[in-house]
Amino acid sequence: MKKHAFLVGLGIFLSRITGLVRERVFAHYFGNSDAGDAFKAALKIPNFLQNLFGEGVLSASFIPVYAKLLAEKHDEEAAKVASVVASLLFVVTSVLVVAGVFFTPILIPLIAPGFSGEKRELTIRIVQILFPGTGFLVMSAWCLGVLNSHKKFFLSYVAPVVWNFSIIGALLIGGNYQGQSELAMTASYGLVVGSFLQFMIQLPFALKLAKKIKPSLDTKLKAVKTVVRNFVPVVISRGVVQISAYIDNILASLLPTGAVSALAYAQTLYLLPVSLFGMSVSVAELPAMSQAKGTEQEVYLYLRQRLDRGLAQVAFFIVPSVIGFLFFGDLIVAAIFQTGQFDKANTLYVWSVLSGATIGLLPSTLGRLYSSAFFSLRDTRTPLRFAIVRVLCATGFGILGAFYFPEWLGIDTKWGTMNLAVAGGIAGWIEFIMLRRAFNIRVGATGLYMKSHSMLWFCALTSAAVALGVKSLLKEDGLVIVRSGVVLVIYGALYFFLGAACKIEQSQAMIKKLRRIF
Repeated sequence: MKKHAFLVGLGIFLSRITGLVRERVFAHYFGNSDAGDAFKAALKIPNFLQNLFGEGVLSASFIPVYAKLLAEKHDEEAAKVASVVASLLFVVTSVLVVAGVFFTPILIPLIAPGFSGEKRELTIRIVQILFPGTGFLVMSAWCLGVLNSHKKFFLSYVAPVVWNFSIIGALLIGGNYQGQSELAMTASYGLVVGSFLQFMIQLPFALKLAKKIKPSLDTKLKAVKTVVRNFVPVVISRGVVQISAYIDNILASLLPTGAVSALAYAQTLYLLPVSLFGMSVSVAELPAMSQAKGTEQEVYLYLRQRLDRGLAQVAFFIVPSVIGFLFFGDLIVAAIFQTGQFDKANTLYVWSVLSGATIGLLPSTLGRLYSSAFFSLRDTRTPLRFAIVRVLCATGFGILGAFYFPEWLGIDTKWGTMNLAVAGGIAGWIEFIMLRRAFNIRVGATGLYMKSHSMLWFCALTSAAVALGVKSLLKEDGLVIVRSGVVLVIYGALYFFLGAACKIEQSQAMIKKLRRIF
């Protein structure tokens, strides 16, 4: 697991780093402006299709079936399943992309009812540009499913690097002579080109591994029926999750200018540890758990062991991430985004939103592992039920937090964006608790050991206290990247060494690796 999780994590790390560079360039030119809001809001509609039919759905429906066929040496049947799934995705996505381009004006009120005038028109134009790129990203997710099932993890998760570079290139080319509206459309064309390149990089390798891939819509195969049967509830589940993201976007669009952009900037940082640590482990675990063999009890024991190891590995990295965002989020936001149109006031605003979202960071990452465990058992309906509960809670809490709390507390309405993020975090805890309880009832007791988990928080808080002292000694008017780097390096180093002193397995393993290197 560690090797595969490392490859996934490395690929995600490289793509996320270039993603942060992309967001820094974007922040430099747009800040929290109307054009920035329009671009971020426009991304929501095509991203809905990508997330609905892309990686998450294929991970839950396609990979468990395809990986099991490979494990049982049914290569020819596996190739047929991969062919049918690719063909179905192509047909469905093509229809939705074409329809989306024509019906964009009708869709805009569904994601940004607070937009009007030029801001609304710009959002419409951007969405129409972005839709074709969505089809390439969905097919890219099919390549990812094939590659992951063959335990080829790195390429599929490093491929988004070219997507990020394409957008960065478009921004740098147009940024010197275009206004914000024109630059937003130029960035949109760069995104479409990047989507095409991301797909084409993976396609040859996926075709080579899958073998004998040819267009087919034969849904009579038993394995294909299983994929389709699982596909429907997962699509609904992903749809429910996306609806939650849309609701957040809708609520943010009704708040003052900059709320949509601030939410997007905060989510970029929030998703970094989710992707690096939560996704890397859950992605590596899904094919392995799906290939479990033996009696029901043997399979359950195998799942419990892998899940507990995965939970401990994820928590080791997520706990310091939570403390880091809460105590040093201002430094992180400033180091990445504070340039050009993005000033110190924007930094504090985004930090507040990031702090609110961080409440749900640990349950969201641990919940991914539990969802993967359910998917490995071909159970896609249980996560769906809990996803619906999460959305309902997030919506209810979000409305209260975004619009009523600021009025009750007598504060500026823009701080409703932070409350919106807090609501999502609370809902994440509710979903995680339900997932863990349902899985433990079915398979047996799993989870983090209280002693080791408490030790992680002790190490993180102790390290943060020292790093805060260093932060207070450094001049605020100094170079923000240097100041951030010094504080965060001290914080991270102390956490790892304290962990080793407290005999935390992951810290000790990392210290041993460092000793071998040096």
